[in-house]
Amino acid sequence: MATLTDPTAHSTLRFRPVAGRIGAVVDGIDISKELGPAVVQILWKGLTEHKVLFFQQANLDDAGHERFAAALGAPVPHPTVGSLGPSKQLLELDSAYGSKTNSWHTDVTFVPAYPSASILRAVTVPPYGGDTAWANTATAYLDLPEPLRALADELWTVHTNLFDYAIAPPLTSEDREHYARVASTPYQTEHPLVRVHPETGEKTIVLGHFTQKFLGVSSAESIRLFQIFQEHITRLENTVRWHWSEGDVAIWDNRATQHYAINDYGNARRVMRRITLAGDLPVSIDGRSSRARTDIAA
Repeated sequence: MATLTDPTAHSTLRFRPVAGRIGAVVDGIDISKELGPAVVQILWKGLTEHKVLFFQQANLDDAGHERFAAALGAPVPHPTVGSLGPSKQLLELDSAYGSKTNSWHTDVTFVPAYPSASILRAVTVPPYGGDTAWANTATAYLDLPEPLRALADELWTVHTNLFDYAIAPPLTSEDREHYARVASTPYQTEHPLVRVHPETGEKTIVLGHFTQKFLGVSSAESIRLFQIFQEHITRLENTVRWHWSEGDVAIWDNRATQHYAINDYGNARRVMRRITLAGDLPVSIDGRSSRARTDIAA
């Protein structure tokens, strides 16, 4: 258990790991209160180390959620999906309206400077199921056999919100309606398969269900490459799974993780609210930056 004390907040923060490679519960802090710079620095350091932080029954309201996000960074709206009510920051994910993103992904990788972090709050949880799993893309990179690691270092991918259904899982009619809304404004971005984390220097794999294809290879070869690298990311040893209670809050480093909202709760309702924080352009091992494409094609 890691313990860090911030004298300005008169509190002791404790990071309790919940899995071997990713995830920690944060104790000793009330995130509904105003946070000083020293506390924010400690939390951000814990985030880059553990990749996902959990705050149990934090019981934030919408205003508290926005305030907490603003203390950690610069909140940004989702580029294609409308925000909740008058808020320009809160994205509501309501299972009653088809928001069941049950596939592995990193948030909003179809834009060049995708979010650095996401802050998710449980508003309504089903009586069973509805967990979220996260995977550590930094340890996944380290696990690659040397020949695959050398290959990954050279590869680039195209990410898009015009979902490539050859890679995405089978879709229900509700999913298709939701994805149609997401795809209303088309985006395509070229990312290195491996980016250098701007704070830790770790190498992380940029993949997930917004990946449309690998540059320089056929569609069939892209699918096989996707499967090879994606399976390394989502090995169970590389993941953590969280069972939500209402009021729980999770923050994850979106530059070093993927996540999966598990759709195993039948017709029960699940409502989550999320705010994302501004990110920076991914940089490849050889120093090239991600870039938007203007010649958008399916």
